[in-house]
Amino acid sequence: MEDMSSFEEVRDNEVAMPLDAVRAVSTGRNGLGAFILQCKRLDFHYCDSAGSSRGMNAFLKSPSFVAFSKANPQIEILVSPRPRRHPVIKGQYINGQEKAICVKNLEAKEILQKARYLSEASGELAKKIRGKNVVSTNESVRGIWSPYHGGIKDI
Repeated sequence: MEDMSSFEEVRDNEVAMPLDAVRAVSTGRNGLGAFILQCKRLDFHYCDSAGSSRGMNAFLKSPSFVAFSKANPQIEILVSPRPRRHPVIKGQYINGQEKAICVKNLEAKEILQKARYLSEASGELAKKIRGKNVVSTNESVRGIWSPYHGGIKDI
């Protein structure tokens, strides 16, 4: 009982402080107001003379590359030659990860699809989903069928 009375005394001696609400910096729009693009840089590496870079060279000179870079101003785009090597697109992400896709012998449209894939990716490594491979509403009492169950039958 003495503990409660001392607690009440301390509360009576405290100074009342006004509470100010935290000012809203941004308004919630169902996730749209706080979206941060994960890709921060795309590197396009090509070779001027190699035949496997023909599609990459055509893509870099096409208006679709200019449109892609204008549509993504938040992504830094770096174009650099790599003599005697296959063309590669590398994506660097804000979590420190890097993904690279070899685009040798691909057409310009296919390279644009790969660039869009890297720009929209999260940068996370592929994760193996653990658990059961068979999904069912009713689990079997006998288990999953296998061709090795039962033994050899003579017909």
